[in-house]
Amino acid sequence: MAEMSALSRKLIQNMAETLSKQVKHFNKTETECLIRLFNTLLGEKTESKATHGLDRGKFRNILHSTFGLTDDMIMDRVFRTFDKDNDSSLSVKEWIEGLAVFLRGTLDEKIKFCFVVYDLNGDGYISREEMFHMLKNSLIKQLTEEDPDEGIKDLVEIVLKKMDYDHDSRISFSDFSNAVRDENLLLEAFGPCLPDLKSIQAFEQHAFQDTSRT
Repeated sequence: MAEMSALSRKLIQNMAETLSKQVKHFNKTETECLIRLFNTLLGEKTESKATHGLDRGKFRNILHSTFGLTDDMIMDRVFRTFDKDNDSSLSVKEWIEGLAVFLRGTLDEKIKFCFVVYDLNGDGYISREEMFHMLKNSLIKQLTEEDPDEGIKDLVEIVLKKMDYDHDSRISFSDFSNAVRDENLLLEAFGPCLPDLKSIQAFEQHAFQDTSRT
């Protein structure tokens, strides 16, 4: 058993060595901690293989309980944004690459991340319909009007006026990027899809708590 544990430790260290060179924002020790956390979430007994992926359900639980995201549609889109090869589960590399942007991304990286989350059909634009859908989802609880749809349609027009720089009635990546650079608060204009500072600190404290001992 001790041999197995030493072997699995070595495998994790080797994997961390490789991944920390490929992924920005985490050093080798932090990467190792994230691999261990990934294995724990998977329920791996030996910690030796991180070949199985993290499924949507487990990942959504983390988004909800650890990072406070509540919108089902947005959580689903965050999962898809992490899941680069689109195989409905997260590999350890996708997990670490995704968290690098999610927790410590530069403004550029976060703009790209949020745009991909909000571009529901992946066509490179956020359309009026997509805006309506997301805003309705995130605001419906707060609206008390008889016909909330009208209020949301008005809001879509306001957002378009502010973010549609080339006036083609939809938001391209370039529009989104320019708008967010002019006004950072627009980064999560269509619903929270990034963790707040408090959640990030709590997660990192938990995930990296044993780094001082390594």
